[in-house]
Amino acid sequence: MPKPISKRKKTTPAASDDSTLPNDLAEKDISPQENPALATIDVTAVEIPELTEQEQSDRLHLERRVERAFFEAGKALTELRDRRLYRSTHKTFEDYCRDRFGHSRQKSNYLIAAANVYENLTTICCQNLPPEDLTTNGSQILPTSEGQVRPMTKLEPQEQWQVWQAAVQQADGKVPTGRVVKDVIERILERTKAPNPYHLGEVCQILAKDNPELRGKGGCWCIVSHVGEFSCTVTMWDGEYTVRIDHLKPLNYLESECQQMQLISDRISRLRENEKLEEAARAVLKHLGELKRPYLTAVEEKLLSVIEREYGVNEGNEPIANL
Repeated sequence: MPKPISKRKKTTPAASDDSTLPNDLAEKDISPQENPALATIDVTAVEIPELTEQEQSDRLHLERRVERAFFEAGKALTELRDRRLYRSTHKTFEDYCRDRFGHSRQKSNYLIAAANVYENLTTICCQNLPPEDLTTNGSQILPTSEGQVRPMTKLEPQEQWQVWQAAVQQADGKVPTGRVVKDVIERILERTKAPNPYHLGEVCQILAKDNPELRGKGGCWCIVSHVGEFSCTVTMWDGEYTVRIDHLKPLNYLESECQQMQLISDRISRLRENEKLEEAARAVLKHLGELKRPYLTAVEEKLLSVIEREYGVNEGNEPIANL
């Protein structure tokens, strides 16, 4: 008969004594029972070499490139836009920016406006310094990002300089954040606050000035749809905009004339909302948005009526020409 399988006993190692300690513990006379927190660890000091004169020069040059990056981007975008260098691949600058750089037209406008602010600051305060010295590493504190100057883009150049100096002082001589710059502007506005002179339904003229969002709209008429403390929301032929009161000029139309322009604005707005509106129709609306009088001529009324019939909009409107 086969022998039964016997179970093997599991051997347990004997407790270690001092003679079985690893060599490194024995040599250092450190027992396993010692508190690890009391052990001394030797760290070899690493010597940090000084930069050579060439390395210091390279570092300064690269830092200046980083500081001026948003400025260079804004200037490049300005040239791409003004020279229409995008026209071989894209119909509009907005489409080009979205496809090529992955950002909106608004982002491009921010960079372009920020570059103008940077240039204004350097022109006013650093005329005797070459452009490569106009950085935070020189004697002047200048912006290093678009966000720091965005609140100043709608100010006049001299106002930008005054706000920037106050913001640098508030930041203890360092480059201020956009939040600090905005706070300075708000305090200045609070001190110089004047009542908003415009009212709902008033017809005004757009003064584009330095506002990139109003580019190409200078002289167009608009209707005030909301009155804020320092700004107004206005309706134009191509949409609504919020603008500072200094970007508006009153046309001093009579109440009846303002009502007449409101009717024209409503008709244009209904057409503008149609996604199928063709370029020819848009060109007519743009022309109507640049009127220098509170009425339509007979030809303008006919053109507007034809477009309305074509797109099935506002077909029952009474003619409003020559009123």
